[in-house]
Amino acid sequence: MMSIELWWLLALPAFFTLGWVAARIDLRHLLQESRALPRSYFKGLNFLLNEQPDKAIEAFLEAAKVDPETIELHFALGSLFRRRGETDRAIRVHQNVVEREGLRDDQRLHALAELGHDYLKAGLLDRAEDIFVKLRGTARDEEALRALLEIFQQEKEWLKAIEIAEAMPDHADHIWQKDIAEFRCELASTAILHGRYDDARQHLDAALAANRRCVRATILLGDLAEAEGRNDDAIEAWMRVEQQNPVYLSLVADKLMAALRQGGRAVRGSQLLRGYLERHSSLDLLDAAFQAELESGGAEPAYKLVRNELQRNPTLLGLDKLLEAQVLVAPPERRADLELLKNLIHGHTRRVARYRCDSCGFKARQFHWRCPACGGWETYPPRRTEEFDLTP
Repeated sequence: MMSIELWWLLALPAFFTLGWVAARIDLRHLLQESRALPRSYFKGLNFLLNEQPDKAIEAFLEAAKVDPETIELHFALGSLFRRRGETDRAIRVHQNVVEREGLRDDQRLHALAELGHDYLKAGLLDRAEDIFVKLRGTARDEEALRALLEIFQQEKEWLKAIEIAEAMPDHADHIWQKDIAEFRCELASTAILHGRYDDARQHLDAALAANRRCVRATILLGDLAEAEGRNDDAIEAWMRVEQQNPVYLSLVADKLMAALRQGGRAVRGSQLLRGYLERHSSLDLLDAAFQAELESGGAEPAYKLVRNELQRNPTLLGLDKLLEAQVLVAPPERRADLELLKNLIHGHTRRVARYRCDSCGFKARQFHWRCPACGGWETYPPRRTEEFDLTP
């Protein structure tokens, strides 16, 4: 026991001395490297930290002239050019790095990936695709997969997009299954448009197999049944939306009403929409229920419907709809004043009558399955921004 303790007493100072020497060597090496860098390099870093990209670019250009062999400078320059939208300059910088001799493999792969992102930002999708295909199976494989997925979505190459999504390392996660289902819906929608109903059915079955909660696939099954003349099957499919996600009922409300009206069941359609509105209140559903009540019951029941809904859920858009209904039931001498008031309110409702992306906050006047700004799928719930503002 005493011998072990003595050994430790002798060893500890030796280990401490070795660690101190190693730290001194690393510190000396770091200082030598930092002294070798041009001063303009550090000026550029300082400008970046102070969010002054224009001055940072000038400093990095000066540093690159002083030391053209510093690869990191070129990567920093290329990235800054791309962020500023100067894709031509970014492409030239990264092309020069790719063509340089004596690069390490990881540096060349890095330069190729940056060049691919330059092409993607510039909209040169074919060139970007060529580069990211070359990067498959390398250390940049996942980065290449994500870039290719974006490219194929922009090109509407949905089958290729499905193949890439299924190759993702975490492809079994819900997000990729949701995206794959949406890609299938895009294919199905095109097939229905061109009368290829068997192809559409296969794609929709595959969409629901990937994501059984895909509301869009259910809606398209109804559209397919309608195109094939199976009216009752279409109604049944659209009614299933309530069980999947009632927020999307407003997207099928007009379809349901038209199909029931065609079958001589307009009153049934109006009752159905009133029930939906009571259980799942929304401004778009209110509009559909109002129109259905107006057609089946007349102006007075339509006015009462809107008034009751406004009392239950007071909104500016609801008031706009109430004034529209009041114009219909008001005596002629009051209609001019009501029209004036309605037009004033309607001018203000334009700000809150938009859809908003849950992911990035982008607002649009029409509903999108894919956000035009951030590219997220199913991030646009069909609810107006005023409804979000009123939600606790």
